[in-house]
Amino acid sequence: MELRDKNGLTEKEFLAAYKPGDYPRPSVTADNLIFAKDGDKYRLLMVKRGGHPCLGMWALPGGFSNPGETVDSAAARELEEETGIKGLHLEQAGLFSTPGRDPRTWVMTCAFISVVNMGDVKAKAADDADDVCWFEVNFSENRLELSSPKAVLTAEIQLERENSWAGETVKARVLRSEGFAFDHAEIISSAVLKLRNMGIEI
Repeated sequence: MELRDKNGLTEKEFLAAYKPGDYPRPSVTADNLIFAKDGDKYRLLMVKRGGHPCLGMWALPGGFSNPGETVDSAAARELEEETGIKGLHLEQAGLFSTPGRDPRTWVMTCAFISVVNMGDVKAKAADDADDVCWFEVNFSENRLELSSPKAVLTAEIQLERENSWAGETVKARVLRSEGFAFDHAEIISSAVLKLRNMGIEI
């Protein structure tokens, strides 16, 4: 006997009548944080945006997830398309969904981290990336700075600590940023905190 809901519908009948357009739905992207150890420093791979929005600003390599693929697959695909890098282990670093984070529409992004040695990867700009660059990462209690011969990106941050059943959590709130596309200063700050919690001192 088929189960029926309170409206008397079987699951097949319910799905036949279901209209996805009745509910607002976000787009989903994947962004990649590729940290490379270079001596006693770490560098982060960024791409210069070749199109609107945030034209000419520096962003994490990434893009929209296509129907029929996981965000993990989208992350690997976008990384290869924009930088030529493939075969890295990409670890999920968090979901970022602050309303208004993308001026185009409602967009949530899943961020991914990989940590490599500088000499093990070669990046080149492709697809919709105008340029690609490794930025030295400097992170303190109240400031994020990415520096390279091509640009210096800065963000004023505030660390917020909270105790819960999971222990102390630390979040980075970006007060101001310069040169970063979208909310990528927040994503980068959160990733640095996550890596430090894993014992990787950036």
